[in-house]
Amino acid sequence: LSLRRASAVRSSAAVAHPVRTPPRPARSAVLLNGADDGGAPAAALGALGVFASLVCFVSEFTLKTTGCGLPAGPGGLYGAVEGLSYLAIVALIGWSVATKVQTGKGLPAGPFGLLGAAEGLAYLAALAGIVIAGLTVVDYGSIPNAVPSEGARCS
Repeated sequence: LSLRRASAVRSSAAVAHPVRTPPRPARSAVLLNGADDGGAPAAALGALGVFASLVCFVSEFTLKTTGCGLPAGPGGLYGAVEGLSYLAIVALIGWSVATKVQTGKGLPAGPFGLLGAAEGLAYLAALAGIVIAGLTVVDYGSIPNAVPSEGARCS
């Protein structure tokens, strides 16, 4: 009788009980915690941020080598893209700083790391812009006007 009882105790202990997993938090909670990549909006913002940074790098290279920014282009298109790119860089850095102050972390990486790349490139473009602006003042005595004027260096 004792052998039967002992084997019954062993067999009942070996029965696995199902493990309950906690429910997943709502998508909004996941986004607030930075655990999600943000999906399509984050990818689009990241891609625009990377593009804006690249435009700024081209503009800064042009400023350093010629003393002038990008030409206005057809119908002022190049100049408009250049100006909007600098505004996008400032906005991206502002968003990054605000996020850092609120959460203690920078922006999430986003899909394919685009948003994180855009954040890093924005800081790099801003730093390069400050350095090149200083070098332009040393080389040419001033920074060119945003809008070319008659008789100016970059008219």
